[in-house]
Amino acid sequence: MSAVSLPAEAVPARELTSAARAARNRRVKVWSIRVALVVAWLGSWELAATYWIDPFFYSKPSQVWSKLVDWFTVGTSQGSIWTNIAATMEEAVIGFLIGALAGIVLGVLLGRSPLLSDICAPFIKALNAVPRIVLAALFVIWFGLGMQSKIATAFILVFFAVFFNAFQGAREVDRNLINNARVLGASRFQVLTTIVLPSATSWILASLHSAFGFALIGAVVGEVVGAETGLGLLISRSQGNFDTPGIYAGMIVITVLALLAEAILTALEKRLLKWRPTAAHEQGAQI
Repeated sequence: MSAVSLPAEAVPARELTSAARAARNRRVKVWSIRVALVVAWLGSWELAATYWIDPFFYSKPSQVWSKLVDWFTVGTSQGSIWTNIAATMEEAVIGFLIGALAGIVLGVLLGRSPLLSDICAPFIKALNAVPRIVLAALFVIWFGLGMQSKIATAFILVFFAVFFNAFQGAREVDRNLINNARVLGASRFQVLTTIVLPSATSWILASLHSAFGFALIGAVVGEVVGAETGLGLLISRSQGNFDTPGIYAGMIVITVLALLAEAILTALEKRLLKWRPTAAHEQGAQI
């Protein structure tokens, strides 16, 4: 009795199908565990706040959910929730863009110029050592309660997060590659745009993930210190009224906004780094 032989091209196709099924099962498993953890956490919190701890201080998920529904259907004490979200996002996005641009330009410039780097190093380190959140109060005095003070706080938080990565990325460029390009007649501008910036892109994009979170923190902290609208103002007013569900509701809205921004940045990173081969560890574990 002879064994049945499969066509040569059928084996790789079967392996690909098996690999796709394994990847799908892994995603289902990961998300199932995540959902179970969230349900367990919320359930234990609700149970504890109902029977053992004081919900006045700790609130509970059902009260937070009611607050969120109230904000999105009726409105907040400071007007529409969408107006407050738009104000916070506008401050965070503008601060993020200006801070990221300044961090990339100065980081690459100092990373490619040892003399400038040596001159500016003590000043950069001194500025980085300043507790930047405290500057939010100073910016309110300088720029008032308007949007400028929140943008300045977001800018100062984003700048250093991006600057150090851009600086290191510009320094990590392969010197042999640069020397070969110069031997072939490439100008300094061509070396910068075709070798240095593409090589530093991974470093810069990695910093942008955390930088937008810093921009949101800067905008919200600025609004807590003093503002006319925004999510930080809602949290500050909730604190003043001992409205614990309001504080949690503000935190949840900010978290959702940060996760949406993270998804957009991840999609942008994948598109810009499509040319880069996928590392083995990235195939197995993605957050």
